[in-house]
Amino acid sequence: MTSLLSRTRFSVLDRSRVREGHSGSEALRDTVRLAREVEALGYHRFWVSEHHGVPGVAGSAPTVLAAAVAAATRTIRVGTGGVMLPNHQPLVVAEQFGVLESLFPGRVDMGLGRSVGFTGGVRKALGRGKDDAEDFGAQIDELLGWFRGTSPTGVHARPAEGLTVPPFVLAMGEGATIAARAGLPLVIGDLRGRDRMRRGIDRYRRHFRPSAWASEPYVVISGTVAVAGTPGEARRLLIPEAWSMAHSRTRGTFPPLPPAERVESSAMTARERDLYESGLDGHVAGTGEQVAGELEAVLKETGAQEVLVTTSTHDRAALLDSYRRLAALTGLAGPAGAADPARPEGGGAARR
Repeated sequence: MTSLLSRTRFSVLDRSRVREGHSGSEALRDTVRLAREVEALGYHRFWVSEHHGVPGVAGSAPTVLAAAVAAATRTIRVGTGGVMLPNHQPLVVAEQFGVLESLFPGRVDMGLGRSVGFTGGVRKALGRGKDDAEDFGAQIDELLGWFRGTSPTGVHARPAEGLTVPPFVLAMGEGATIAARAGLPLVIGDLRGRDRMRRGIDRYRRHFRPSAWASEPYVVISGTVAVAGTPGEARRLLIPEAWSMAHSRTRGTFPPLPPAERVESSAMTARERDLYESGLDGHVAGTGEQVAGELEAVLKETGAQEVLVTTSTHDRAALLDSYRRLAALTGLAGPAGAADPARPEGGGAARR
């Protein structure tokens, strides 16, 4: 364990991926169970995601799932990675997070993204269009205004008004500038696109304006991290997601995660094979020593204060083992508590 890794916060985002042979309800229960397990390992926060109409993802209502996670845990911070703000009215989002914060005070994070439904059918069902993402900055301002009680409508968001729920912006490219101008912490990925990620971080730091939410830039880098006893075992953790991504790009639907052994024995077209092999490359994966070295390198490159691990795989036991190994090599030691998520205590980039 290096001093840089020990000073860095490590957190988890679980997408509630449906596995072949298992149901969506099992996927959601797997998410809640994983939250309890990573809390015991000392991870700083646990986030859930928002996807609509995707066969391979059960997490369509992140604030509802976050409530279940928070109720099943005790100390870990809980939030969303994220609520896709263009899909919702800011008042409703404020009310939902106000309820969460009221039920679980001091533990709730509000991660916000700017994506709109991935397909035309989903966007139509949500009553949204592609252009709605262009108003993301204004939507954030309106949302935060509901917590401050500054809405010009004269309406008050109950019970959100007066509460403090730390907001984070999930972004790449233009979204990094929006986060900077709003003075909010930035969550940026993925670890496979280092040059693009670094450019986004540089843009964020260059344009950052201090706010009531963050006095200085706070960067969370996100992506897949897989740790195992051998490089081959770590690579097998990546196989189900790589195949599902290849499947989605060639057949138009994102399926449940298959077992690695079935993928390895499957016939693929040349295009599927190319996409699949590409999906296995660039992640932080290997033995503990290999992963520690690569994480230290990317942390030095980016100056990030936190890593949000987003690994998905079919084998949940192997996934938990990976999180255990990562906790050991980064020096996590038991429940992390619910300290302020974007302001290091004691002047350094402390984990808790």
